[in-house]
Amino acid sequence: MHIEFLVEDSSGEKMLSQLLPKILGGQGAPHTWRIKAYKGVGRIPAGLSVKADPAKRMLLDHLPRLLQGYGKTVGIDAVVVVLDTDNRECSAFLTELKSLLANCKPAPHTLFRLAIEETEAWYFGDKQSILQAYPRAKRDVIGRYTQDSVCGTWELLADAVYPGGSAAIKKTGWPLPGQIKHEWAEKITPFMDINQNISPSFIKLRDGLLQLAL
Repeated sequence: MHIEFLVEDSSGEKMLSQLLPKILGGQGAPHTWRIKAYKGVGRIPAGLSVKADPAKRMLLDHLPRLLQGYGKTVGIDAVVVVLDTDNRECSAFLTELKSLLANCKPAPHTLFRLAIEETEAWYFGDKQSILQAYPRAKRDVIGRYTQDSVCGTWELLADAVYPGGSAAIKKTGWPLPGQIKHEWAEKITPFMDINQNISPSFIKLRDGLLQLAL
């Protein structure tokens, strides 16, 4: 089986590239995949005929065109779209995505997987992985996190592991937030135990991929 993965940004790509072998086995043994990273989430266009600016590379802006293209492409068995919910209501967002897919003719076999509120929730789903990557992390801050809650997830992780916390990152500004998220993907993901992770949204990703690969 060949699966195409679409993610919001390059830190998500970095995380997923390390998680997929843990879930699906090695590349080509027997499944293959490709991960395409975008430069932000964007928004779902009002109609499938809307032409997004290719230079901006915002995932949702391009999603109707991408899914329609995949539906016509031989050799692609499934598409998995991984998104942060941010401040969106999860079920309403998922309904909107499924409606978009239903309007694609033909539609590829597609899974939408949503991280609640951000993919950093998946690190918190395996708190031991954070502590292994950052032994000096503030355990009291990590302990304040309520799993898969909308609480400023990446900021809380920054407060636990980064000198000066999220305030220092925000004061410095871009591109530091993106660089820090890359660092987390590189340092924390290798320690993540996919079978011990308690994040409901991560479990849906893991189990959905396992079911897909049967």
